[in-house]
Amino acid sequence: MSRRCGLTGKGPVSGSNISHAHNKTKRRFLPNLQKKRIWVQELNRFVTIKVSASALRTISKNGTAALAKAIREGKIKAR
Repeated sequence: MSRRCGLTGKGPVSGSNISHAHNKTKRRFLPNLQKKRIWVQELNRFVTIKVSASALRTISKNGTAALAKAIREGKIKAR
């Protein structure tokens, strides 16, 4: 399974660990992914999807219409 948000496409980004002596080593910042089972009113069923915490907040604020549209178009593989 990839570490990628199903709705926004957000994935890992790279950066540096910086020590007290200012030595830099590579590291990865992983997105805050959650596996959630969401009721989609437009599809009249539950959908299990792996989304980031920020995408969950967007869904709770704006509703599940965008999620249903993405599932219908085949952009999201939902279980």
